[in-house]
Order: sequence, then structure tokens, then C-alpha cells
Amino acid sequence: MSGGTYYVPASSKWPILASVALGVMMIGTGTLLVHGSAGTPLVVLGLLGILSVMAFWFRDVIRESRQGLYDAQVDRSFRWGMGWFIFSEVMFFAAFFGALFYVRNFALPWLDGEGAKGVAALLWPDFSASWPLMSPPDPSISGPRDTLSPWQLPLVNTLILVTSSVTLTVSHEALKEGLRSVARNWLAVTVLLGMMFISVQGVEYYEAYTHYGITLQTGIYGATFFMLTGFHGLHVIIGTIILASILVRILKGHFSGEDHFGFEAAAWYWHFVDVVWIGLFLFVYVF
Repeated sequence: MSGGTYYVPASSKWPILASVALGVMMIGTGTLLVHGSAGTPLVVLGLLGILSVMAFWFRDVIRESRQGLYDAQVDRSFRWGMGWFIFSEVMFFAAFFGALFYVRNFALPWLDGEGAKGVAALLWPDFSASWPLMSPPDPSISGPRDTLSPWQLPLVNTLILVTSSVTLTVSHEALKEGLRSVARNWLAVTVLLGMMFISVQGVEYYEAYTHYGITLQTGIYGATFFMLTGFHGLHVIIGTIILASILVRILKGHFSGEDHFGFEAAAWYWHFVDVVWIGLFLFVYVF
């Protein structure tokens, strides 16, 4: 603590190591895209480096918090940091939702001769706009055989995620009331629901590939489907790992009714992931 009111963190090697690991992974990704499997070792090395840095960095933050080194100013900085992080995630998904909106409402009608840029219909004069796009305009690209029904596995996953937000809220309220065993139990249920969601999505992907012919190569429908649901699934995996880590901390006696921002940050992230899925369910599966 410096000056009595302002916390000055100790120097840390983790930011520069995280930058190096991220750079290695990006170089590997570029190499992978251009030269194939030659970039795989760098991708794996960079990813392992990032995960290791995160683990050790979070360990240090937890230790500092448990030692009582953080004051109200640090708490505010954590909250602002998490808020801006979630905002960046909102913009991330907004880009993909925007791409889906653009394709469905502008690009496809233009290719069908509608609107101010309907001259684009000259490219494929026999093309007829529809969504989901089962027959891409370019005959060299084969579309999917069928689409997934929103009222089967997607609906199951929607119910799972909505329920998980409820159980997480119950756990959070219990922690604020000092009911640690109740908080622990409901958080464990939330983690299990997250694992269930991931499992159901795995089954859905298997069905999409094998029975419906939906792949990244089946035109814009397959590409937008897997980009949106795939990145969301990755966020669910990350969120489940975070919640599992919070569960371990509760089992170790961490957090109190007044001091539990680590739990709150995880809850913010999970609720954000839940809201994104509602958007996905409506605009990817239903409409």
C-alpha cells in the first residue's frame, strides 16, 4: 500500500510473458493457415504458454487478495477491467451477428436482383435468395442437405443455459448471505449444467456433420453457423473452467459475503454468455 489509499502493485513478469506467448501462438496460426501443419507446434506452444501465464498470474492475484493487500480503489479497478473486458466480448460477437445480418438482409437480396445494388444478380442470374441458404449461388459449392430443428437439441441447450443462470444467481445470493454450503452446492450444479451444454453441443455438431451435411465448406450458412455457435461454445468452455475454479476457491474457504468479486466477475461472464446464446438461438436457429 502506498500513501495509505492507493495500491501500487509489485512489478510482474506475467504481462510480457503473456505477450510473448500470444505472439508465438499468432505466428503459429499464420503459419498454419499458409503452410499447413508446419505451424501446429508453435500454436500448441503458444497456447500452453498463455494457459500457464494465466494460471500463475491468477495465483498471484489470489494470494495478494487473501493477504488483504487490495483496497476499495483496487476493487473498482477490477470491476472496471472486467466491465471493459465484457464490452470487448460484446463487440466481438456483434461483429459476427452483424455479418449474419448483412448477408441475410443485404448480400443475398442483391444477388437476387433486389435493392440499389441488384446489379449483382448478373453474377448468377439463376440464383434465388432464401435463408437458410441451401443452394449457394456458386455451383462449385455444395450447400447443406438440411437444417437443424431449433426445437430439439438447441432448445435443450437453451433450457440448460437459462437454468444455469438461475442456479448461479441462487449461489451468489447464498454467498452474500453467508450460506457457504448452499453457495457451494448451487455453484456445483451450475458447473455441471455448463458441462451438459458442452456435451449436447458436441452431439449437435456430430449430427450437423454426419446427418445434415453442415460444414464450414457448405456456403455462408455453414460458415456463419459454426463461427457463431463455435465461438460461443468456446466461451462456455472457458466460463465452465472459471466457475469450476471459483468452486475450488469456495471449498478452500475463500470469499465472504462482503468480499467476493472473483465470484461476481465469473457470474458476470456467465450471464453474458447466456444472453449471447439467447441471441444465437433466435437468429441462427429460429428466424
